[in-house]
Amino acid sequence: MTTASKITLARVALIPVYMVFMYLSGGTPNTWQLWTALAIFVVASLTDYVDGHIARKYNQVSDFGKFLDPLADKLLTIAAMTVFCEWGIFPAWALMIVLTREFAVTGLRLVAVGKGNVIAAGWSGKVKTASTMVGLCVMMVFPQIAVSNWIVVGVIVATTLYSGVEYFVQNWNCLWDK
Repeated sequence: MTTASKITLARVALIPVYMVFMYLSGGTPNTWQLWTALAIFVVASLTDYVDGHIARKYNQVSDFGKFLDPLADKLLTIAAMTVFCEWGIFPAWALMIVLTREFAVTGLRLVAVGKGNVIAAGWSGKVKTASTMVGLCVMMVFPQIAVSNWIVVGVIVATTLYSGVEYFVQNWNCLWDK
């Protein structure tokens, strides 16, 4: 197993630890549990950049890494959104949009692979992931400020929809038999 894949697995392993501290905080601002959850989330988010950098720089790009890295991103961000949804500060409809996009793009990629094509991560998908991770950090710092939460939800939904549509527009031909 490559170093890059080990870093990605560490991100996955941090998710339940993150969730424990989020639940212990109860969404109460300025508690040590919430700050700990934020620190864990930031470290886990930064590993997304680190594992990719290492994989490219040291020629450690692998099929396992191509599978696990985006899965780890999805698990981390959806874990945070799920907790926020339970706390009533992230609407379920927005979470459903995110989940629908993730399943749809994953399905598109599976169809493409079945036809011998690989759909690489696009720029808009990277922007979506980065803005989602930053936005979720903002929600952890200011969990009770409704205006900032709605702005974050709006950015997450907009980037999610845009990147999802872009993946389908650019790869529409993958869905049709040749």
